[in-house]
Amino acid sequence: MAPTKTSKVSPASKSSIRKNAAPGVGAPSQLAQSSRKGKKAWRKNIDIQPVEQGLESLRSEERVIGSTLQKQTDDQLFVVDTKGDDRVRKSLPRYSKAELTSTKILSQRSAIPAVFSRPTKDSASSRSKVSRADKERLLRIAKRPRKGPFNAVMDHTEFGAGSALIDVSAAVKHSGSYDPWIAEEMEELADGLEHTKKPKIKRPDLSHPRDVIEVPAVLEPHQGSSYNPPAAAHDELIMEACKVERRRQEEADRLAEIRRKVADARALVTNVTEGLPLGMTLDEIPLDDGEPVVQEDAIVPKKPSARKTKQQRAKAVRLREEKQALAEKAARKKMLATIFLVKSLRSTVEKVSQQQNQARLARQLALKMKLRKGLAGQRLGKYKVPENEIEVQIGEDLSENLRTLKPEGNLFRDRFRSMQQRALIEPRVPVLPTRRAKLKEFEKHAWKRFE
Repeated sequence: MAPTKTSKVSPASKSSIRKNAAPGVGAPSQLAQSSRKGKKAWRKNIDIQPVEQGLESLRSEERVIGSTLQKQTDDQLFVVDTKGDDRVRKSLPRYSKAELTSTKILSQRSAIPAVFSRPTKDSASSRSKVSRADKERLLRIAKRPRKGPFNAVMDHTEFGAGSALIDVSAAVKHSGSYDPWIAEEMEELADGLEHTKKPKIKRPDLSHPRDVIEVPAVLEPHQGSSYNPPAAAHDELIMEACKVERRRQEEADRLAEIRRKVADARALVTNVTEGLPLGMTLDEIPLDDGEPVVQEDAIVPKKPSARKTKQQRAKAVRLREEKQALAEKAARKKMLATIFLVKSLRSTVEKVSQQQNQARLARQLALKMKLRKGLAGQRLGKYKVPENEIEVQIGEDLSENLRTLKPEGNLFRDRFRSMQQRALIEPRVPVLPTRRAKLKEFEKHAWKRFE
């Protein structure tokens, strides 16, 4: 028999063949193996520790600097220091034995931004989001339950809510995007023909009254309108209400007087005698036997017009020319006299213009100060902005406790009037519906014949 050769494995080689040897960084891996007869074993037992060390060094550079050193330019890496920095010592961290290791680790902040679990603006913009309209349209197509106001499930069979074919029009989608004050760019024709250009519309620079009004939305009530007010404040509020009521009564009396005068004028127009002025009547002269005598108008004969001679017509022309020449001479003399008064007239015109300008500014300032208090009592358009009602009770109706207090006024009316006074909405009056067609009542046949 031929002798067989046996190979002895040294202890050092045994120690080099280690399974599941954990490298310094990363997951555990096998560094060596006795057999490499398959590709699977080759991939599994490849030593990538140098690659992991290189990647870890790049990660440490990114944590400290923000990027790798290879991507940095020379100006960012090197600098020629010609003058020492005195603040270097202050910026360096102080050594302390009492500082914990965990505190040191936490103090080394990374230059790479942290990763948040919630999506940020940058991350949300990168991925495409489904709009609300598309989401509702897809839910309508799938007939999935959709939540409406107060978490109520909307019925997909409702007209306009569940039908997938019904959608908002293009006008609604593009509403609010058109600005009439933006000048549209003219498109040139391909054939080079002349065409008219639309005139540019200049936007008017007008101030709105609401920019000047300084009235708060909710006014602070007067002290005298309390359920238990002081005597002086209560008397003051009663006097204000009395003035308002007296002014209303005077206005009503004035309108009644105007109506009475109009009615009297109409009555006079109906009793008009022909040939006499308005309002004059003709008295009848009674005779002895009581019969009236009617006076007839006397006929005045007209004087015949005599025809002028040639000399008379020439004399009239000559007199007219002399009068015209005298008038022109007087006007020329007056004009020559005013030449010496040019300086005084100029100063007078400047003073008058300054006075007019000051009066105009004063009127504008007065109007602005009036607008600060709101539009109460002013006519805006067709109707007049209503004023605030003074709510006050007389001494007999006052309640001394909250139990017997009776509420007054209307909060909705107060808010509506406040919006009108602050020029948020236009003044309006309630319009009641008028029934033009009369109701026709009839009795049914079943009700006519009853037994």
